[in-house]
Amino acid sequence: MDNSVYATLTRQSGLMREMQLVANNIANMSTTGFRKEGVVFSEFIEKLGDDAPSLSMAAARGRLTDQTQGVLTQTGGLFDFAIEGEGFFLIETPTGQALTRAGSFTPSDVGELVTPDGYRLLDGGGAPVFVPPDARSITLSADGTLSADSQPLTQIGLWQPGAPEDLSRRDGVMFTLSAPPQPVQETTILQGFLEGSNVNPVGEIARMIQVQRAYELGQGFLDKEDQRIRNVLSTLGR
Repeated sequence: MDNSVYATLTRQSGLMREMQLVANNIANMSTTGFRKEGVVFSEFIEKLGDDAPSLSMAAARGRLTDQTQGVLTQTGGLFDFAIEGEGFFLIETPTGQALTRAGSFTPSDVGELVTPDGYRLLDGGGAPVFVPPDARSITLSADGTLSADSQPLTQIGLWQPGAPEDLSRRDGVMFTLSAPPQPVQETTILQGFLEGSNVNPVGEIARMIQVQRAYELGQGFLDKEDQRIRNVLSTLGR
């Protein structure tokens, strides 16, 4: 197979992967706490000979999560929490701890705050956050201190990765870490607010069009190259 075909195929594979991520971003533009993703392309260059041009091949070898702050929307929900600044909520799941920016919680049957999937919210010490069922008022201060009837209960912990590469997406709004998280200081938590997705619909649709056009150009080249090879083989076979 010709070197140009190999180079185009690697590019097409990367563009297809980017198209999938862009489509997923658009599908989650209304998902609370969602962080949009992009593809990181790398280039491999090989010298073919003293007088021959070098061969350049691109590949989508990584995924990049955009940590830009999403828009905060006031909901008035007693257990709707939004982070203003850096950091993530720490969640306990059956497969280990995870981080999220989605702050919509509800009390479980035993009074523990849980996500819509039933995962428990953890405080700064790694313990589940408990709310007394008979509490008449629940308040959350800006530093994460949760109180019931003016009596402090616990402080909700905020965490972040030690390095950006330690963070990897587990699913829609959940992230896992390859190293222990670090506590975040001086970040505000708002009660009665939720952070929306940081996806810019117009920008993502424009990017989808660009990727689609680039893919179509590459496919057009592969189709022409395939036809050229067929013509050569047909001519030589006569």
